[in-house]
Amino acid sequence: MKTREELQALRDRARAALAVRDQEGGPRVVIAMGTCGIGAGAREVMAALLDELAQRGLTQITIAQTGCKGLCDQEPVVEVHTPGAPAVTYGHVTPHVMRRIVADHLVNGQVVGEYCIATSGEAK
Repeated sequence: MKTREELQALRDRARAALAVRDQEGGPRVVIAMGTCGIGAGAREVMAALLDELAQRGLTQITIAQTGCKGLCDQEPVVEVHTPGAPAVTYGHVTPHVMRRIVADHLVNGQVVGEYCIATSGEAK
């Protein structure tokens, strides 16, 4: 950082990145961040998700994290909650798979079948 403007630009980018965690009413992505999830790469999956959303300019998606889901053999685990559809749980999610989930599921409404380990809940 050499100037006040560079610091302001960095602050603005950080605020925009954090804003994706607080949206209401749209799709919601929850990443399990228990110790087994983190050990399996959940932090890298979160980074890929935030990066992909930023690259696509998707700001209406809420991002959250949770603790252990009890699916240690499936970690990293990601849930996608879309209004009007059952929640979808994905397992063995890598950063590459997370980018596919953004493109296929969040953007185009298509479940990424080979990584889907469960669907739950009623359509709301």
